[in-house]
Amino acid sequence: MTFTAPVPPAFADCTPRQKTARVLTDVLAPANLVVALLLAVGRHSTGSWSGLGWGLLAALFCGVVPIGIIRLGVKRGTLTDQHIRVRRQRVLPMVLSLVSVAAAMALGHALGAPREVFALVVAMLVGLVSSLLVTLGWQMSLHMSVAGGTVMILILAFGAPLIAAAPAAVAVGWSRLVLKAHTPAQVLAGTVLGAATALTFALLR
Repeated sequence: MTFTAPVPPAFADCTPRQKTARVLTDVLAPANLVVALLLAVGRHSTGSWSGLGWGLLAALFCGVVPIGIIRLGVKRGTLTDQHIRVRRQRVLPMVLSLVSVAAAMALGHALGAPREVFALVVAMLVGLVSSLLVTLGWQMSLHMSVAGGTVMILILAFGAPLIAAAPAAVAVGWSRLVLKAHTPAQVLAGTVLGAATALTFALLR
């Protein structure tokens, strides 16, 4: 017996509410947030352009490579779409992404990356391993995990004013529910995992 994921309506056929949700889901996709967060924390880690360079190097392994893996899977027809709606299809891309993030961690350690950048990469590795273990038996919102973790890490790195970014994470959770991509429990589980990722960053930085 094969399982076919429900096909979302074409963008032109969506309601304004659904269109908003799809735009949020695409713009605030996990890989996009990972790249932006690494660049921001990298710049902050040294207060100079060298830190941005470290963030860019980490973003290559932690964000760009995973994006490439998913796009290749979509192109070959082994993945439903860039958000991988079918749980069992998520395992291989996550394993390959885990290898790439582990490589970033090893390279950062060997080359002496700034502590905040290294801590963030380790936190991402911990979050990815945890997500993979959950995904083996249950589907949770990776969008919410990354969005929630991103906001919490920004607050830890830049201070209380970044609480202003919290509505973005709430919007991501809302979008996943509107699109019926996840249940409230799956969105909540993603939020919890995001908090655990942020805690790892806080302990290591």
